[in-house]
Amino acid sequence: MTSTRERQRAAARARLEKEMAERAARAQRRRRTQAVVGAGAVLLLVVAGTVWLVSALGDDDQTDTTATPQGAAQCAFTEIPADQRTPQIKDVGLPANQQPNTGTQTLTLETNLGPITAKVDRSKVPCTAASFNHLAEKNFFDNSKCHRLVTEGIKVLQCGDPSATGKGWRETDGTGGPSYRLTEENLPTDQRPPYPEGVIAMANSGQPGSTGSQFFIVYGDSPLDPNYTVLGTITGGMDIVKQVAAAGDDKAFAQQAGGGHPKKEITINKLTMSAPQG
Repeated sequence: MTSTRERQRAAARARLEKEMAERAARAQRRRRTQAVVGAGAVLLLVVAGTVWLVSALGDDDQTDTTATPQGAAQCAFTEIPADQRTPQIKDVGLPANQQPNTGTQTLTLETNLGPITAKVDRSKVPCTAASFNHLAEKNFFDNSKCHRLVTEGIKVLQCGDPSATGKGWRETDGTGGPSYRLTEENLPTDQRPPYPEGVIAMANSGQPGSTGSQFFIVYGDSPLDPNYTVLGTITGGMDIVKQVAAAGDDKAFAQQAGGGHPKKEITINKLTMSAPQG
């Protein structure tokens, strides 16, 4: 039989082995916990880094596609739907949306009565100037007549309808333009009179964003509402405009917008825009 002392030594060894096993198990659990926490921290850093990277790339991409370069303007040229175009609308495509907004240009009307010139400042009208460059390159204005003269209340000669051509006049004269519209610019809201003698400005339908190709030359101070883009300033040929005004009009538009067709016809043989200067 096993003595009492031997049984006590065996029980002590068992307790020691059990305690050592429990210590080993606790140590293993600690190592696992530390490993999990460490792995979690690494994962968190990777995720955070990934989010930052995606955000940064997203911002860079957005900047590249939407930012306008220095020295340029973002223009909106709105195309007229095909089913809303009349025969007087001339399809010439659309100008590019980004356009230079520095420098000045000389607009020249080569007319049957002599040249008329104007200075256009692209810093004030980058989009309208761009439209004129685009239309001039398409020979849009060539051989068109200035179809309207107003001598009472306001003093303007209106041109820019590509369909106003040939001999005589038609009821549709004054309804033509390009296949797009653009927003008004450089409105003289703080100037009195808004349209003094010597400016060239854009006609529109009276609704915002309805500027097309038609323009008017102001040959006497005119108290129009400041709703029309001031394109530039006449630098030569005002005497020609005043000759046309002195001859009067036929009152064809007297019951509508006022004025009529000029009795002394003036035709734009060609419209050109010089290269930007400055």
